[in-house]
Amino acid sequence: MERTRITVVGLGYVGMASAVLLAQRHDVVALEINPERAALVNRGISPIEDADITAFLQRGGLSLRATTNPAEAYDGAEFIIIATPTNYDTELDYFDTSTVESVIEASASAPDAVVVIKSTIPLGFTDRMRAEHPGRRILFSPEFLREGRALHDNLHPSRIIVADPGPDAERFAALLLEGSLDDDVPLLYAGASEAEAIKLFSNTYLALRVAYFNELDTYAVQHGLDTRQIVEGVGLDPRIGSHYNNPSFGYGGYCLPKDTQQLLANYRFVPQNLIRAVVDSNATRKDFIAFDIIKRQPKVVGIHRLAMKAGSDNFRESSIQGIMKRIKAKGIPVVLYEPLLEEDEFFRSEVIRDLDEFKARCDLIVANRMHPELADVADKVYTRDLYGHD
Repeated sequence: MERTRITVVGLGYVGMASAVLLAQRHDVVALEINPERAALVNRGISPIEDADITAFLQRGGLSLRATTNPAEAYDGAEFIIIATPTNYDTELDYFDTSTVESVIEASASAPDAVVVIKSTIPLGFTDRMRAEHPGRRILFSPEFLREGRALHDNLHPSRIIVADPGPDAERFAALLLEGSLDDDVPLLYAGASEAEAIKLFSNTYLALRVAYFNELDTYAVQHGLDTRQIVEGVGLDPRIGSHYNNPSFGYGGYCLPKDTQQLLANYRFVPQNLIRAVVDSNATRKDFIAFDIIKRQPKVVGIHRLAMKAGSDNFRESSIQGIMKRIKAKGIPVVLYEPLLEEDEFFRSEVIRDLDEFKARCDLIVANRMHPELADVADKVYTRDLYGHD
C-alpha cells in the first residue's frame, strides 16, 4: 500500500495507539492541544502508560510527529482520525460530543480528507454529522482497546469494524489490517448506527460481567463463603469461561461507566430491565465495599493508587474514588498514596508520596488490585482481588 498522510487528533489511549500503529508504514501527524504531551511524543516518550507504545517509540523508525498547530496537522491529510474525549452527563442526560464536533468543523480546511471518528459517541451521531456537514466523508470505526494494552490490542485486534461499506471504509480498514500482526482478523462493515450500537453493547456486556462476579463476591462475603472456589467452579462451564472474572470494587475508566449510561438513555422508550440493573449494580457494589471497610472500624484508611486498573494511569471514574468518598462521609480519616499526583491534597485528603510513611500511617489499606509493594503489610490490606490481574 502506498504511503498515506494521516492526522490523529487527541493523544489519549485511542489516539496514541492509532498513531503508533499507522506510523509504522505511513506518515502520521498527531494534533494535541496540550503542548507538554505533544513535546513528549516528539522526544520519543509516551504521554500515557502503555508498555508497547513506550517500546515502539524508544525503538524508533516511526513516521510520527506531534503538533499543537491545527493548520499544520490538517495540511495534506488524507485521513483525519478523531480520538478526542467524550463524556455522558447523567444529571443533564446528555452525551457531550463537543470535542468531536469541533474537530469536524476545524478540519474543514481539508475538505477531501476522510474523517474517521474513533471516539465513543451516541447512537445516531455519525448520521447527524453527515447531515450537518454535507460533502464531508465521515466514517465511524469503534475501538476495543484495554487501557495499558491499547497498542497490543491494535496489533492483535479482536475485530475491525468500519461504517459504512464503500471505498473509503475499505481503504481505512486496509490501513488497520496492514498494521496488525495477525492474519485472520475478523472484519465487519456495518451501518453507522449499528456500529455505534456495537460499541455500546460490547462495553455494557463487559460491565455486566464485572457486575456479575462482583455480586457473586458480595454474596460470598456476606455468607462467609470462599469466593475463589465459587468463581473457579462457575468458570469451568465452557459457556461461561474463566476470563474477566476477578472481583473488584466496581467498573470504571473511560468507557464502561459512560457507555452503560448512554445505552440506558437510548432505552428510554424501549422495554428493558437488564441495562438498568448493570448501571445500578455498580453503585450497590461500592456501597457494600465501603460498608465492609467501615464495619472494621479503622482509625486511618489509606487508599493505595487511584488508577482504574493495573497498568493504567487513568483515574477517571475509578471505583476506588467512590469507596474513598463513602468512607470519608462517615468521618474516617483517609490518606492517599498516588505517585502520579503532584498536588498535596486530593478531594481534601492528604497525599503521601513516601510509601513507607504511607504504610506506617494507616491501619487499613484499601487496594482495588493487590500490588507487590504491599506484600510486607498484607495483613493491613483490604482488597477483593483474587488473581492479581484485571
